Amino acid sequence: MAVTAVFMLWLRDLVAVIMLSGIYSLFAAMIYVVMDAVDVAFTEAAVGAGVATVLMLGTLALTRQGTEKVHKTISWGPLSLVLVTGAVLIYGTLDMPRYGDPNAPVHSHVAPRYIERSASEVGPPNIVTSVLASYRGYDTLGETAVVFTAAIGVLVILGRRNRRQRKKAKREDAT
Repeated sequence: MAVTAVFMLWLRDLVAVIMLSGIYSLFAAMIYVVMDAVDVAFTEAAVGAGVATVLMLGTLALTRQGTEKVHKTISWGPLSLVLVTGAVLIYGTLDMPRYGDPNAPVHSHVAPRYIERSASEVGPPNIVTSVLASYRGYDTLGETAVVFTAAIGVLVILGRRNRRQRKKAKREDAT
């Protein structure tokens, strides 16, 4: 995954970057499978490698730009912001329990309740379905709303661009 990320930063051909982004998502899905999170792996493969790649290729086809615009100078402000944010996020993970720690709070408080009570509280015999549909229902609804809003935003932006191009073509035809 690290090699794929480095190549995405290095390349300037946007089609190649989009393809590497899809490959990166497939690698992430494989890691989720190894971690026994098959539902998350399926979502990552479908959305990250499938839908996102198709949307990015479609956007690239509509914008008709094949390479990244090269900037001669380095913008130190945004770079500093990214580095500080990354450092804060890494600092936030230092207090987390180790992966698979049986004494982690998730294994002593939340997971036993879901295992013991999900069938009686929610109904479906599948614990994952119970968690996603009921216990985390608002979270799942929020994620769906975010994806829907992003898709509408992309369509609005592309629609404006197409209208401008049509108006420009009409003006050129009139002259």
